[in-house]
Amino acid sequence: MTTDFTPDRAPLRSWLPGFLALGVIWGSSFLFIKVAVAELHPLHLTLYRVATGAATLLVVLAVLRDRLPREPRVWGHMVVVAAFGVAIPFTLFGFGEQRVESMLAGIWNATTPLIVLPLAVLVFRTERLTVRRGVGLGLGFLGVLVVLGVWEGVGGSHFTGQLMCLGAAACYGVAIPYQKKFVAGSAYSGLSLSAAQLLVATAQLAVVAPLVAGAPPMPTGLSARVVGSVLALGALGTGLAFVINLRNIRVAGASTASTVTYLIPVFAVLVGAVVLGERMNWHQPVGALVVLLGVAVAQGVVGRRRRPATPVSAATPAVPAVEPAARP
Repeated sequence: MTTDFTPDRAPLRSWLPGFLALGVIWGSSFLFIKVAVAELHPLHLTLYRVATGAATLLVVLAVLRDRLPREPRVWGHMVVVAAFGVAIPFTLFGFGEQRVESMLAGIWNATTPLIVLPLAVLVFRTERLTVRRGVGLGLGFLGVLVVLGVWEGVGGSHFTGQLMCLGAAACYGVAIPYQKKFVAGSAYSGLSLSAAQLLVATAQLAVVAPLVAGAPPMPTGLSARVVGSVLALGALGTGLAFVINLRNIRVAGASTASTVTYLIPVFAVLVGAVVLGERMNWHQPVGALVVLLGVAVAQGVVGRRRRPATPVSAATPAVPAVEPAARP
């Protein structure tokens, strides 16, 4: 993913509306997943939303006269990125939300940067582990234990659902540093790479979903609310939201754009409470705050001296040191 020159101080009004819109779209995605899995198998839901997102980005590519990657090497890497960055985590969130509240799934999505960092350091060697990042990881792990409520014991479908959501975040922990190491430095635009990722994920799901869950149901047999949720997840959450995120990076810079990580669980909790009437135990929002504090420390949002911003050239990958939460 590359971006043009980013000014040191972009006017707030130039990026704040898109920033808030992205938080709302991605935060609301967990609500739409919760609604859709009431009638759809999680694999079928993932297939439909990913196919819709791929179609949306193909239209955007055509409008912008961009093109898909043409190198076999890139498509080969996309097999891994699509599986761990789209197909598996989207499906795990679907299975998880059959057992837990949508707001809790949004909280688990916020743990993604904490999982990305150790894998980036130990496996992919794309980052260095500093004292600040180590403190952030420690705080984040403590927050995870608080969210789980480990003192209450483990077991049951609710606990299993939480582990599935955590597993989805763990998949992002593989996909993000892998993409940064093997794909992000290519000459193709972020939009092009994302469209390719969704196309490969659609092909993977088209093979796996019928084998595991049977033939997908016809959209005409689904309720209007489920069809609307799938379209919202695909066209907005998996398609147009990426375009908004690209603009946020271009206008405000990668570091500022990445702080949408902190908005996603906030909107997920608000939407789940207002629309679905969900409630949480006291330790879940408290643990979420500790997790977000850990993410903030690890990303250098708090606890580090400010340095003058430097322009980002068109040849430099606009990727923060610790990636923001992945698309839910």
